[in-house]
Amino acid sequence: MNGESRELNAILKDIYEKTGTEVRLAPSGGEETAFFLDDRGKKIPAFIGGTGEQAEKTARLLGYLVSEALSSGRACSLKEILLGEGDRSTIYRFMTKHNVKDAPCYALDLIVDKRLPEAIAHVESCLADTADLISGMDDSHLAVAVFGDDTQLPVELGSFLVQSLYEELGVKASVGVGCEVKSFTEIAASYSQAATAVRMSGLLKSKGEVHTYREYLLIKMLEDLPEGKRKEYMEQFHITGAEEVFSDEEMTDTAEAFLENSLNLSETSRNLFMHRNTLLYRLDKIERLTGLNIRKFSDAVTFRVITILYKLLQ
Repeated sequence: MNGESRELNAILKDIYEKTGTEVRLAPSGGEETAFFLDDRGKKIPAFIGGTGEQAEKTARLLGYLVSEALSSGRACSLKEILLGEGDRSTIYRFMTKHNVKDAPCYALDLIVDKRLPEAIAHVESCLADTADLISGMDDSHLAVAVFGDDTQLPVELGSFLVQSLYEELGVKASVGVGCEVKSFTEIAASYSQAATAVRMSGLLKSKGEVHTYREYLLIKMLEDLPEGKRKEYMEQFHITGAEEVFSDEEMTDTAEAFLENSLNLSETSRNLFMHRNTLLYRLDKIERLTGLNIRKFSDAVTFRVITILYKLLQ
C-alpha cells in the first residue's frame, strides 16, 4: 500500500470512528450512493450506504471533509519543510508522496492584512495550473514554493499576486522574495530569505509591496553582528546629529526617496511632489547635522549604513 492510500484510509477510518459512516473505495453491490473524493485534483470514486437526498448530502459533506483533511496534511508538512524542521529524508518522503519535482525553486512569503483562509484559497486558484505549493504559516503569513520556468520573474509573480488579492478580495499584501535554490530540498533557505526581506521592509518602511532578499542583504549582514559591535561602529562614525535626523520623519523620508531615485534631484522632486528648493533645503540640513553630503555617492553609502545601524539599535 503506498503512502497516499495509507493517508486516505487513515482519514476514512477516523471518519467511521467519529460518525459511524463507512466510506468505501469500491462498490458493495447494494443500495449506495456514489461520489468522488478530490485528492489534490485526483478524483477517487467512493461509496456510502443508502440512497436519496439525505445520502447525497452526507456524501457531499464527506467529500469536503476528506479533501480538507488531505490538503491540511500536505500543508502542515510543507510548513515544517519551509521552516527547516524536516530532515532530508522527511523532505524526500514528502516529494515522493506528493509528486513534487526536485528542481530549481524559490519561496515567497506573503503577509496579508485580513482574510487569510480566503487569501490562501485565492492564491491556490491563481497557481492551479502550476506545480507551485502553498501553505499557511501563521495568522497573517502564507508561503509559496515556486518552481520557476523563466517565463515570469519572481518580482512579477509577487506583483501579480498582490494586485489579484486586492482586486478580488480587498486584501492588502506585502511580499518577500527569496533567492532561487538548486533543489526543493533547499527551499527552507529561500523561505528564510523571503521572510527576512518582508520583515526588513517593515523595519525600514520601504515603499512598494514586493521586496527581494538581495535588496536587504547589507541590512542582514549588519543585523547578524553582535549588538555591541553595531554600537561600536555607530560610535565610530561620530555623527552627532543622527538623533535629530532620524527622529524627523519628513527628513528621513526625503533622504530615502533621494537614495531610491539614484541621487537624482529632479526625479526625487517629481516623485515627492516637492519643489526643488525644498528638497535642496532638506538635503542641506542633513549635511549640516551629519556632515554627510548625500548628493555624493560615498556619503550616500555612509548615510545608508548609519540609517540601518540606527534602526537596528532601536
